[in-house]
Amino acid sequence: MDDLLKYEKDLYEQGITLIAGVDEVGRGPLYGPVVTAAVILPVEYKLDGLTDSKKLTPKKRDKFFDVIMKDAVAIGIGIKSAKRIDEINIYEATKEAMYDAIDDLTIKPEHVLIDAMKLEKLDVPSTSIIKGDAKSLSIAAASVIAKVTRDRMMEEEDKIHPEYEFAKHKGYPTKKHIENVMKYGVLEQYRRTYEPIKSIIQGSDYYGKGKTKSKRKSKIK
Repeated sequence: MDDLLKYEKDLYEQGITLIAGVDEVGRGPLYGPVVTAAVILPVEYKLDGLTDSKKLTPKKRDKFFDVIMKDAVAIGIGIKSAKRIDEINIYEATKEAMYDAIDDLTIKPEHVLIDAMKLEKLDVPSTSIIKGDAKSLSIAAASVIAKVTRDRMMEEEDKIHPEYEFAKHKGYPTKKHIENVMKYGVLEQYRRTYEPIKSIIQGSDYYGKGKTKSKRKSKIK
């Protein structure tokens, strides 16, 4: 736990206590938005077992989500749609969503810890940390909030479009997911600049590595 508070403690020693951890989820999926979260935790906060959300089971993520939502000083969420991702690319859309998450905080942070990305336009100091969700408790908390938020969005999509099985793959490019897209068509929230969606729209059966097996029109919803 002390290792996860290293960056925070360095800032505490400088008299900085309002520290926002920022992370994203959803850069890789074919479907749906990229979601970011900004979380300000109480000073010297401890939550045993909290780490990068990808290393946690869904049950543990849900548990930590509830605790963080209750204990955090402030939480902000940023969401950028598939359409926006197609317009400006996933990297820029992720940055926009991170700015939105920070702006969504009810309390302005004094310092921002960011997982990997650099946010040059922030009006407060920031630190970009490679693999920050495994090195900073604040960023780990943000990763859980972002992950659970997006997963729940995909579970709602599953109720609307059960044939696509969004609850299982969360929009990521599994073989079954791609087969479902080819069978049922390209929905509005698919990222049209992503492969294999781009090739499917163009009328090709695409299996993820640039290989076109046959020509077949795909309906676009």
